[in-house]
Amino acid sequence: MRVVCLGDLLLDVIVRLDEPLTPGADALAVTHAGAGGQAANVAAWAAELGAESRFVCKRADDAAGRVVDEQIRARGVELLGPVVGGRNGVVVSVVGPDGDRTMASDRGVAPDLAPEDLDAAWFQDADVLHLSGYSLMRTPIDQAALRAAGLARAAGARISVDLSAWTRIRDFGPGAFRERLETLAPDVVFANEPEWEIVGGAYALARTAVVKRGARGITVFGEQETELPPLPGDVVDATGAGDALAAGFLIGGPELALEAAARCVAKLGTMP
Repeated sequence: MRVVCLGDLLLDVIVRLDEPLTPGADALAVTHAGAGGQAANVAAWAAELGAESRFVCKRADDAAGRVVDEQIRARGVELLGPVVGGRNGVVVSVVGPDGDRTMASDRGVAPDLAPEDLDAAWFQDADVLHLSGYSLMRTPIDQAALRAAGLARAAGARISVDLSAWTRIRDFGPGAFRERLETLAPDVVFANEPEWEIVGGAYALARTAVVKRGARGITVFGEQETELPPLPGDVVDATGAGDALAAGFLIGGPELALEAAARCVAKLGTMP
C-alpha cells in the first residue's frame, strides 16, 4: 500500500512543562525538537506501520529545513518537492502537565507550494492521498492540493483530509471551507470535535468520517455510527496523536488507528 501525503514539513518544537507557566518567571520543562507538521506526521506513521510512504511539500534550505529533511527521510519516507531559499516553518507546542497542548505555528515557505511544482507521476501510483486542512486555506498550496487530488483520484486512490484546526477554519470562513471540501469530495475526513462542529460535519462531509474525542476515543461515521474507546495507557504528550490515528485508520482501520494513537501519546514527540 502506498500512502502519499501533501502539506507542511515543519520543525516541531515541543515544550513539556513540569509546572504551570508564570509570567516573568522560569518554569522547568522537557523539550524535544524534530520534524513535524500534520501531513508529515501521517507520512512518518504510515511508514512506521508498514506502508510505502511519500511526502510532497515545499521546504527551505535553511538549518531548520535541512534538519527536517534528514529526519523524515530517516523514517523511511520518500520526500519530494522543491527546496527554496527562505525560512522553513516552525511549530511550537506547549504541553501542560496533564498532556494537553497549545500550539503556535509559523508555516514559513510551505504554503508557497504551487500546482506547477508537482510532478503527476508522484500521485499516479497512490492508494491514498492524505491532505492537511491547512493546505486548503492558503494560496497557492490550495491549488496544488486540488491538482494532487485530481491526479490521485484519476489513478483510483482514496482521498483523505484532516480538518486540522478550528481556529483557522473560523478565520477562513466555515462556509467557504465546507465548499472547498465539497469540491474535493474526500472519501475520509478526520476531525476533532470543535472542527467537526464548526463545519457542520453531521451533514455528511465524506463517505467516512472519524471524529477524535481525546480521552473518550473516536466515533466513526459511515454506513453506521461506531464509538470506540482509546486503548489504556499513560499519556505523556498528546501532540500528534491524531496524525498517528489517521495513518493507522487509512492503513488498517479503527483498531490499528487506536493502537498507533496509544503509541504516540506514550512518548514525547509527534513522529514514531
